[in-house]
Amino acid sequence: MKQKSRAWLGRPDARTWFDLCTVLVALICYAVAWPTLHLTHAVPTAAQPFIAALAAFPVLLVRINPALGWAISAGSALVIALAIPHQPNNELPFEVVHVLSLLLLLFAVALRAQGQIVAAAWAATALLFSTTMPGEGDAFANAAWGWPVALAALVLFGLLIRWLVLSRRQLVRQEEENEVERARRAILEEKARIARDLHDVVAHHMSLVVVQAQTAPYRVEGVTPAARAEFESIGATAREALNEIRGMLGVLRSDGQLPEHAPQPKAADVIGLFEGAQRAGVRIAWTVDGPLDTVSEIIGLALYRIAQESLSNASRHAPDAPVQVHITRGAELLLTVTNGPGVTVARTIGNGGHGIAGMQARALAVGGDISAGPRADGGFEVRASLPLAAPGNTGQITAVFDAATNR
Repeated sequence: MKQKSRAWLGRPDARTWFDLCTVLVALICYAVAWPTLHLTHAVPTAAQPFIAALAAFPVLLVRINPALGWAISAGSALVIALAIPHQPNNELPFEVVHVLSLLLLLFAVALRAQGQIVAAAWAATALLFSTTMPGEGDAFANAAWGWPVALAALVLFGLLIRWLVLSRRQLVRQEEENEVERARRAILEEKARIARDLHDVVAHHMSLVVVQAQTAPYRVEGVTPAARAEFESIGATAREALNEIRGMLGVLRSDGQLPEHAPQPKAADVIGLFEGAQRAGVRIAWTVDGPLDTVSEIIGLALYRIAQESLSNASRHAPDAPVQVHITRGAELLLTVTNGPGVTVARTIGNGGHGIAGMQARALAVGGDISAGPRADGGFEVRASLPLAAPGNTGQITAVFDAATNR
């Protein structure tokens, strides 16, 4: 706070300079109005400071509330013209300082107030000047029509400046929006370029894996039935991974298409996930209690991704260990993935990348809960509890997941 105060004192902004200038002008007007008031009006000495203040100090409201300042100035001018007699050698109903401050406030009203207030201020000021300013004969006619025309020119000038400033602001805002749009298009183009590069690299090599796995039994002599089955499992797993990669890259390459618009795995697809892991050599057994076909898409996607990450962690950190999966649909959707001790078990929450953090984010995003940790027998267990009804704000779900996984 002290640093901000020093910065304000050392380098005032434009608004502060304007306020300082306004105070200076008001003081100068007051210094002129007070000593000369007795020359123009028959005012008691004790009342002169107050009458002079009515002429000069409404200018202080020129930025804060110009309409209020104009109303005070115009009202006091009318009272002075009707209630305070002026000296014999003076024909003005109120001081010249009062006239100048009233014109300044009318100009400020034209700059800042609403259209109805501007019109009312112009009409009232024109009526005040036309009826109180001196004149007779042709001179009175000139006063009666000259002041409204002159004040109308002043108001129109203020409105012209106002429209010019508003048009400039609108132009700047439009340029900022265009800049944001150009940046968004640049991001989309960069995403499309990255997607093309990933497709050329990843999809090419994955396709080679599929082809090699499918043709290996015919190219290699003496392949046993077990080895043939292993090659088929490798080919099937590679094809599934290739299809998922193509789907993700398709979303990345699309302009403005949200990820949830692309085909995503559902709850019932976990069976295929388990079968694929079994074909890949994972010693997995699973039980499913309750139907999964009617689980919502968001909950089903979270269930599938948590199960997929759990199996991936089990295969990576505990190879050849048996894996038990239990899915129960009751009041909630419960998922338990347990694996026995393997060659290496070095997983703790927060270690080893963002796998477990991603699962936690998936569960929290849909209003669920998840726990993961080592077992007493040296294995590892992931237990997830997901609601059957997903939260309504899917945009918030995506934001929570992206933030939790540091994407």
